[in-house]
Amino acid sequence: MQDVTKRISKAKTALILEHPFIGSVALNMPMSIDNSVPTAATNGKRVLFNEEFCNGLSDEELKFLVAHECMHPMLEHNFRRGERDAYKWNQAADYVINKLLTDEGIGKMPEQGLLDDTIYKNGGGTSDGIFNLLPDTPDDGQGNGGQGQPLDSCEDGQGSPAEVSQQQAEWKVKVAQAAQSAKMMGKMSAGLERLVDEILKPKVDWRDVLQRFVVKCRSDQRSWARPNRRFLSQGLYLPSVSGESLGEIAFAVDCSGSIGQDEINQFASEITTVWQDQRPTKVHVIYFDSEVSHYDEFGQEDEPVVKPHGGGGTAFSPVFKYMMEHGIEPVACIFLTDLCCDDFGDAPDYPVLWVSTHDDKAPFGEVVMMEDNNG
Repeated sequence: MQDVTKRISKAKTALILEHPFIGSVALNMPMSIDNSVPTAATNGKRVLFNEEFCNGLSDEELKFLVAHECMHPMLEHNFRRGERDAYKWNQAADYVINKLLTDEGIGKMPEQGLLDDTIYKNGGGTSDGIFNLLPDTPDDGQGNGGQGQPLDSCEDGQGSPAEVSQQQAEWKVKVAQAAQSAKMMGKMSAGLERLVDEILKPKVDWRDVLQRFVVKCRSDQRSWARPNRRFLSQGLYLPSVSGESLGEIAFAVDCSGSIGQDEINQFASEITTVWQDQRPTKVHVIYFDSEVSHYDEFGQEDEPVVKPHGGGGTAFSPVFKYMMEHGIEPVACIFLTDLCCDDFGDAPDYPVLWVSTHDDKAPFGEVVMMEDNNG
């Protein structure tokens, strides 16, 4: 064990001298041997290594692995998984990290590592995009055309939401300090500078916002529309709890002509992702322009298919009116739109998320701009 510990320290020293940005982060990251992990693992606070696995690596491969572990919390992989499948998320994160480290010439990727230029490109170079490309069930280790297996286990950040947010803030400080040190040494590549800029000044990934929005609506849904019968006999009108299932969710698709097919395709993909990951009891898809032009309903076992209908002006109030008149009571409603409209109607009782192709505001609900993000 002592020999592996010395080799890890040696790898840290080599990173400081050759790649000071990564090295500065690695130097301040607690690392130790723990043979209960198959290879390596990090929760954003510390890194654990399996002794036997490390003994099978060359010095350059161990250097790569040390850098790899530091990259997970730097790219917030430990904090952004949400309800997504842990193994699949780890695969997606590894595709991103291994590509970045290989391009920078940092050590040598162990043979089992996941690396595939096509997957990286098709996933937009982000863990979120790659996650959506990968199969739900791990196959024989070849991924979706790639090679190998995850090098480690990327565990979720631990603690309350406030504590996790504090960890994220601390990591941004570490990244900023490491970047400053590397620049002073004249060893900060253009690629790493872009990466640091994306970490410190991130664009909001609308897919992340959508997933968090849905997950937030999932647990312990309380409905005043369906009173809790246990307390009615006592003269108490209390909300019922629908349990841990997502319940019914509505997607409203703007078909006014200002939404392009690319945006429709992206939104359709996310509807499918929500259906696959959360299994709502029912998915309502409402197509609208100046009025509701078409409506589709999908059950828990029916994969949603998005087929746009319409092409006129834009009005949002008819969507809410349609749902009210047809007895649709979703736990949330998510719009795909450009927000180029003044007819919002009144705020409904359920949460509303506006996924917009333009940077604009809405009088109620949460707004996120649809644009690609890196990381």
